[in-house]
Amino acid sequence: MKNKKKRTIAKIKLPIQKCTTEVKLRSQPSSIKTPSIFISSVLLEKCPLLLAPDFYQVDALELAPRLLGKHLKKDDVVLQITEVEAYRPNDSACHGRFGITARTAPVFGAGGHAYIYLCYGMHNMLNVVADKEGNGAAVLIRACAPVCGLETIKQRRGLKTEKPILLTGPGKVGQALGISPEWSSHPLFTPGGLELLDGPDPEKIVVGPRVGIDYALPEHVSAPWRFAIAGTQWISAPKNTLRPMT
Repeated sequence: MKNKKKRTIAKIKLPIQKCTTEVKLRSQPSSIKTPSIFISSVLLEKCPLLLAPDFYQVDALELAPRLLGKHLKKDDVVLQITEVEAYRPNDSACHGRFGITARTAPVFGAGGHAYIYLCYGMHNMLNVVADKEGNGAAVLIRACAPVCGLETIKQRRGLKTEKPILLTGPGKVGQALGISPEWSSHPLFTPGGLELLDGPDPEKIVVGPRVGIDYALPEHVSAPWRFAIAGTQWISAPKNTLRPMT
């Protein structure tokens, strides 16, 4: 892993509406510093900034852990990213391996845009495009924790629970946000629609091999390019393959 570079944050302040839903701390990663026993818009008021395009225009393997703790916002729903996977150029598990097609064209765009594809004809998978334009790299959002809009999340998911099953899986995240492939190429660094906001860096991170890529080359199947916040319940299965990042 390369040393982290100091990121640049866009100087775009956003109006933050108070959350109508508060999620108890038991459902939030213990490694994330929060100002009270509830997660609410107080957290967002401290980090109400969109991240600048150059934040994303780095290797997907560098961007992936940087995204942990950041916030996704659409409509009244705000989610905190808890688990991601990196997909790089020349990666036999990356959609970029197919070259530029009607489906994969967004992943070859400049870093900071959304790439959303339909999996098994039903799951909308949200990826954050990484690296420079033309490289074909992205970070898959595998799991999140709810911050605001819990009732909307439950309605979209068709569930009444507040347990991690609500958002632990990439298809669940896409459903909770109410997105579809039509959102591909949407700039995540501009106000309105689907936004990616700054958030606290996790104190500890766990890593492991990516999920469901048995079709890839052995060196890519075993590569530890899956990242998650240590100590949180909001991680998808399998969890036993994750180890502390060194």
